[in-house]
Amino acid sequence: MGNPLKEVELGGSKNPEKSQSNLPGTLIESAEVPLLSEPPQNGALDGSSDVNEVQKSSLTSVVSNKEFKSSSDDLKQFEEKLDSSLDSSLATNDHPDRGDDQAPLLSKQCRSDEVNGALPPSSGAAIAADDAVVYPPEVIKEMEVKYTAYVRHDVYGNWGMREICYWEKFKLLLALVALCPIRVFLLFSCLVLFYVICKLCTYRVAASSSDEGQESFAHMTGVRRTVIVRSGRFLARAMLFIFGFYYIPVSYRTSATQNLHLGLEDSEESKESEEKKSEFVRPGAIVSNHVSYLDILYHMSASFPSFVAKRSVARLPLVGLISKCLGCVYVQREYKSSDHKGVSGVVLERLQAAHNDLKAPGLLLFPEGTTTNGDHILPFKTGAFRAKTPVQPVILKYPFNRFSPAWDTISGVRHVILLLCQFVNHLEVTHLPVYRPTEKECSDPKLYANNVRTVMAAEGNFIMSDIGLYEKRIFHNALLGKPMPVAPAPEGN
Repeated sequence: MGNPLKEVELGGSKNPEKSQSNLPGTLIESAEVPLLSEPPQNGALDGSSDVNEVQKSSLTSVVSNKEFKSSSDDLKQFEEKLDSSLDSSLATNDHPDRGDDQAPLLSKQCRSDEVNGALPPSSGAAIAADDAVVYPPEVIKEMEVKYTAYVRHDVYGNWGMREICYWEKFKLLLALVALCPIRVFLLFSCLVLFYVICKLCTYRVAASSSDEGQESFAHMTGVRRTVIVRSGRFLARAMLFIFGFYYIPVSYRTSATQNLHLGLEDSEESKESEEKKSEFVRPGAIVSNHVSYLDILYHMSASFPSFVAKRSVARLPLVGLISKCLGCVYVQREYKSSDHKGVSGVVLERLQAAHNDLKAPGLLLFPEGTTTNGDHILPFKTGAFRAKTPVQPVILKYPFNRFSPAWDTISGVRHVILLLCQFVNHLEVTHLPVYRPTEKECSDPKLYANNVRTVMAAEGNFIMSDIGLYEKRIFHNALLGKPMPVAPAPEGN
């Protein structure tokens, strides 16, 4: 067996059959939720009764084989720490008997606050078998420090698989039987009702379309559009109420501290912004930090804006028609044309239209590009800032005691079930003043995005992190026992 982390980067072990013959019982099938494999029985390890000898032989083969060269710099520090731990293990050779649990539940390895005795035996090396990988606890703990923006700190832990006490299990079972079915029925009723309203209001109305594959009913005016918007806002708030968000405090900040966060209180740019304060301006887009899919329900209930969604959303039952009534911008990467503007071109047009036309639907963008645990704010993409139009920053915070509504490191089905089983959920919203870009920011979208992010981080008390979606996939794959994801292509390719 070669160096384990190098094997992970290559997508698996070079010789899976050899790995299986040395350590049967460590094979884990790749699944959405990690499974507990069968522990090896006495004498199952190639007929040998001495487990320590087998572990020592395994460790020796890991340390001695250095034939592969790593192509990734992200895990070099993990490799060095593992090599040092392996050397010390071979030097002392005084490991006590650690039992037979050689392939434990991955969630136990992923805990940030391990219970004594919960950590499984480990040789300190990731063991690859086919396309499944077992990452040792020290690697997971190192990732939790490096990718802390995606670590869950609630009762259920990463991927919602932490062991809970019997009292917590009893409350969960009670809510699952008594509360969850009622909420599911009410949520589905709200969704069907809004679909029926959208169907009636769009009856005999042709959807506006373009060569970009965009279909929308947001161009409608008059009574039909008014009915869709008002009923949509009401039903979105009703769905939040059903989810347990009974009261949502909303606060509005003034622009007095905006320049202070940017260090512009005495500059000419500050004086220029002060002169424009009294002028009414319509923002081209609402920019918000992204914590959960619940963010969409809140913004629908507050301003009913358009979103950026996958093209397949338009073909979904119920949701497809609703997204067209919202005026969503669909991502259609497979479309090829000589005059194809791309999604960014459509977004720019929507931003400028929303800024200049009061009747045009607003556009909501999540410039982080993915969700976090709610305590951090990631680097902003520049798409929302290339139109050079003002933006409306909105901060969402989800305080919690037992279960975090953040959709970071947990599967969608598990998240919905646990959310429905929690009787009360909390959401706090802060609306910042409209941010108007300066001439320097208009010429530099990256500077514009960074300044808006700085203001939101200061007002929301966020930790500014420099990681992104690729790092989130690395952490997810480690928790799920999958090989490392392929690094994204360089920008511009």
